[in-house]
Amino acid sequence: MNNKVIGIISIKGGVGKTSVVNALSAALANCFNKKVLAVDANFNSPHLAYQIGIHNPEVTLHHVLDDKSNIKDAIYDSGYGFDIIPGALIYQKIDPFKLADKLRDVRRKYDFIILDSSPNLNEELLATMVASDELLVVTTPDKVTLTSTLRAIKLAKDKRTPINGIIMNKVYGKDFEMDINDIENNSGVNVLAVLPHELQVLEALSKSIPSTLHQQSPSTLEYRKLAGALVGEQHSEKGLKAFFQKLMYPVKKQDINRTIFAAERLNSL
Repeated sequence: MNNKVIGIISIKGGVGKTSVVNALSAALANCFNKKVLAVDANFNSPHLAYQIGIHNPEVTLHHVLDDKSNIKDAIYDSGYGFDIIPGALIYQKIDPFKLADKLRDVRRKYDFIILDSSPNLNEELLATMVASDELLVVTTPDKVTLTSTLRAIKLAKDKRTPINGIIMNKVYGKDFEMDINDIENNSGVNVLAVLPHELQVLEALSKSIPSTLHQQSPSTLEYRKLAGALVGEQHSEKGLKAFFQKLMYPVKKQDINRTIFAAERLNSL
């Protein structure tokens, strides 16, 4: 398939966007054998590499955008099957709109480049949109966050960057939460993944491991299915447990959305 630059965006902190980038990158690399580069484009508060145990890197994306280093020198092995470009925790102001140009030097090497964007409506977020071929929007199922999500979607549409879908994160499954139909009806965008709030995700963070490589859980399976859709494949679990789950539980809306998206992706190759 053609390589893709996918921006992971939100306009609100605390939705788990950075964890989503690491977990999705690991799923694409380890479940589908894709060459993946995760990039910390949250220039004011970069924690993508820090989450997986890379501290104080000598060369960062900030050095690249400041024309002090070649982008190839800022690429590190994450230790989890994908490469990563970290940001600098302390650095002077840079021009984020150089991002798209710098990525051209390495994008042919990768099947996917996943960008972790700024959670603020600023030039950093716009730079991610400009540099991306497609976007995924991360939200939590509450009205306050959805308001910010709608702003992000409107901005993406204004910039004419295609939106693949929405990732609902930190879902408790409570009646007071907005459900998938609420999110889709308000946003006009399909939900491609519903990630339950799980303690194993927090445990993975404490151990500096992408959650998809920590232990099997409902969110792990959801990430695998999302990764499969992005590569135009259907991910299906095997074994008796998976067989009986298919018999006992109805097909979920996000599964239908992913099936449609995967088919469209495959047809576009």
